[in-house]
Amino acid sequence: MSHPTPPSVSRRQALAASVATGLLSAAPVLAQTAKPIASTLKAGQERPPINPFLYGGFLEHIGDLINHSLWSEVLDDRKFYHPITPTPPAKPEGRPGRNRDSNRWVPVGPESALSMDRKTPWVGAQSPVVQLSAAEPRGIAQSGLAVAAKDYVGRVVMAADSEAEITATLIWGSGPADRQTVRVAAGTDWRKVPLRFSCKAATTEARLEITGTGTGAFRVGAVSLMPADNVKGFRADTLALMREIDCKILRIPGGNFISAYDWKDTIGDPDTRPPVWDPVWSFAQPNDVGVDELLQMCQMINAEPSWSVSTGFDGPRSGAEQVEYINGSADTPWGAKRAANGHPEPYRVKYWNIGNEMYGNWQMGHIPLKQYVIKHNQFADAMRKVDPSIYVIAPGGFVDEMTTGQGIFVAGQPNVEFGSDRDWANGMMTHAWGRFDALATHAYPPENKKFDMATGKLFDVQRPLVEWARQPANRVLTMVECWEEYKRRHPALNDGKVKVFFDEYAYSFRQNLKTCLALGMCLHEFFRHTDFIDMAGYTMATGWLDFDRTRSVISATGRMYQMYNQHFGTIPVEVTGASPVPKPDFPAGGDQPRVNAGSATYPLDVSAALTADRKALIVAIVNATEQAQALDLKIDGFKARKGGRCWKLTGPDLEAQNAVGKPEQVAVTAGRFAAGPLRIAPNSIELYEFVRA
Repeated sequence: MSHPTPPSVSRRQALAASVATGLLSAAPVLAQTAKPIASTLKAGQERPPINPFLYGGFLEHIGDLINHSLWSEVLDDRKFYHPITPTPPAKPEGRPGRNRDSNRWVPVGPESALSMDRKTPWVGAQSPVVQLSAAEPRGIAQSGLAVAAKDYVGRVVMAADSEAEITATLIWGSGPADRQTVRVAAGTDWRKVPLRFSCKAATTEARLEITGTGTGAFRVGAVSLMPADNVKGFRADTLALMREIDCKILRIPGGNFISAYDWKDTIGDPDTRPPVWDPVWSFAQPNDVGVDELLQMCQMINAEPSWSVSTGFDGPRSGAEQVEYINGSADTPWGAKRAANGHPEPYRVKYWNIGNEMYGNWQMGHIPLKQYVIKHNQFADAMRKVDPSIYVIAPGGFVDEMTTGQGIFVAGQPNVEFGSDRDWANGMMTHAWGRFDALATHAYPPENKKFDMATGKLFDVQRPLVEWARQPANRVLTMVECWEEYKRRHPALNDGKVKVFFDEYAYSFRQNLKTCLALGMCLHEFFRHTDFIDMAGYTMATGWLDFDRTRSVISATGRMYQMYNQHFGTIPVEVTGASPVPKPDFPAGGDQPRVNAGSATYPLDVSAALTADRKALIVAIVNATEQAQALDLKIDGFKARKGGRCWKLTGPDLEAQNAVGKPEQVAVTAGRFAAGPLRIAPNSIELYEFVRA
């Protein structure tokens, strides 16, 4: 994830910033169905199988993104990174899960009774100390908590003088019965005391108070409150939905985040992990969702982890130690630490990203290419010495990516030339060959913008829907064109062993039907290049969900990925047609490939693939127009039954989305189709299964 300057919209800027019916037959969907588009599927012309990793995701700690979506902790700043003040700052505006410090602690009782101990804190830089009074309760509280009507469990790390009487109270309403108070059996030394509450109503304005009376003082080191149905600390609801979507590979924990990230702060007892300031995303991270938690989450949702190590402020030894902690046996130094932390078995992580976008000056620890290739080689050698079986992904930085905003802009030189000092991928191929298995590329094409090759700036363009939806696929194709040039310059690429991981990509960041159409066309472009595109990571994987702090549903884009994941084929076949995609309106270069992406079935985009057993052929069709279309489909080399099953994703309008607390607008419905031209609904993605006769 990048901070390009100045030409393109970065992920930071972008982030800040349905129902189909059951039976599809030869009857027209709408009276104004267009003239049939002819297409022939050539089942005998196969491409390499689709790697399931093309249905992958990317996830990093951006503020509270992970903490508020997948993790079940109810409290914010639970280890007191921020000092406690009577009037906390106003809650920032933003999407759920991306807020910054949405809740803060406040004193209960006079402000003068509370101080922050910076000499002997429990963890981090400070811990609150409360001076008691026999006349009134004093302590700390956090309000604005989102809770459901269910049981909650927690703990408080505390020390108190012997005459102190300490209680914890969860309040979920204004009435005297809308609360529960439990006694906290604190000792004079630091002690973890369990908490349990039975909340009787759902609210977003609950309050937790930890107060005491008596003489002396009490200290609080850490507090935690989670729903009792949490799964190893994760939310049961979002975990189940991620498992349902079936993400095949998840790139974690970053992203830009890792360039200033110390992984050693994220292992061991969560209550003793220090909260730290993340200078990349300007947020105090509690470090609760660390190495073990993220890898366990991957196990629970059946996703292969692609683990990223920092080459920002870290050195090769840190990379080697991470490999040993994660993959080493329990009799190695770092494997023993993992075992002591409750995980005796190695995680056996195969895929390892060394660095992230290190070609960009927004990355902490960025250095020039001629120095970075040395650093990469040191990391790769040190990590493979620990585990020779790991698969290494290196930051690519192809010229299209470097030109259109992911690289470092140079005034007067907007176009990055192949083989130049700014061609990061070429530098990796030249100086780090043999020390990576795949090169990573990232793309965040901005909406309704075009890159000016003369000035290096973006200008506004207005595009019809089908061309708006083509932009992500076009960015895949610019990378493909780069790859062809790299193969000419580096003939060793032609053996096909080195792959491309498109491990960060997104478009619009709005999880609605319109975005689904664009992402469907993007998947089709991945499928056309399975000879070397081996993984894709949608940004962010949590975009497949819509959620608040207690509820969640699968989003529109989540439904789209789920449909392809469950029903599309495995072995792509050739798709031909008599309706070619229009020629580009702009000259090639930057974000414009020499030809536009798509199949020769304009305005439809068609992709087809055989199932692994070759018993069925699945045809996927994206109709990014507001008019019904007819497709006259012929199949060569595969004798199919007449009619069969189909699946359709659509919604009432382009802005349709799935939101918590509302009826699902974008859904996948199953049906059947009959012989004859296929009738493709407006603004839809449809899959048709042709079973071998």
